[in-house]
Amino acid sequence: MNADTGPLLDFGGRTPYLDYQSIDTLLSLQHPRSTEPAELSFYVVGQVKELLFKLLYEESCRARALLDQDEPGRATRVLHRVRKVVDLLVSCWDVLSTLTPQEFNAFREHLGQASGVQSYMYRMVEYVLGNKNPALARPHDQPAEVAEAVRSALRSPSLYDAAVALLARRGAPVPTDILTRDPAVPHAPSPAVEQAWRAVYADAPPEAELPRLGEALMDLAEGMSRWRALHLLTVERIIGTKPGTGGTCGASWLRRVNEHRFFPELWAARTLL
Repeated sequence: MNADTGPLLDFGGRTPYLDYQSIDTLLSLQHPRSTEPAELSFYVVGQVKELLFKLLYEESCRARALLDQDEPGRATRVLHRVRKVVDLLVSCWDVLSTLTPQEFNAFREHLGQASGVQSYMYRMVEYVLGNKNPALARPHDQPAEVAEAVRSALRSPSLYDAAVALLARRGAPVPTDILTRDPAVPHAPSPAVEQAWRAVYADAPPEAELPRLGEALMDLAEGMSRWRALHLLTVERIIGTKPGTGGTCGASWLRRVNEHRFFPELWAARTLL
């Protein structure tokens, strides 16, 4: 395209954009089960969230790899993008919260036992960020390729593990048992790691590499907490305290989930400064 000719209009077949993005395939994947018009919004936003979960997971893995390569500056730039992805996820609740209880109830029975808690991509996001709950891998035992992807995410060191290991390589007195623990085991907050993060903030200017990394991780953790909080509010707005379709107790279960914080020593370090 240029100022004289405008866009190309003739391609002798399918447009390159259609092929590059597989748009025809993508737009053929929406199959609402009821006659309720609002179900399409629920369906499409659910699929959008899954695509964003995939992007969030892949970029978090990339940031982890950069930390493993002692590239905190580059990892921080990737984490800034990751936070923007989380912001998009948070905005999904703005759309879903427009569903009235009557609209949702008109198609809820068609969900059967289907629930977002069964999202294997979201489970992999939780795992790469460090919230390792092995029991929650169990729903994803089939199909085999999904099971392997989820188990691999569970067994692999998290983004936060990579950040703590970087602190140790930069001289922080991180205990050996923290650095060599089984990455599939749930993370237990460590006072030594809290002190390591306190030192990062206390001993270097804010524009230094490690404080900037810490703040990028905090941005991500805060964004994930916002995602969970709006999830809870949206559920309460639409179904109140009814049980969830996936077998949870609904809002009360989400309220407990909301109490969790990713990268806990980074939060605790604020108190120590």
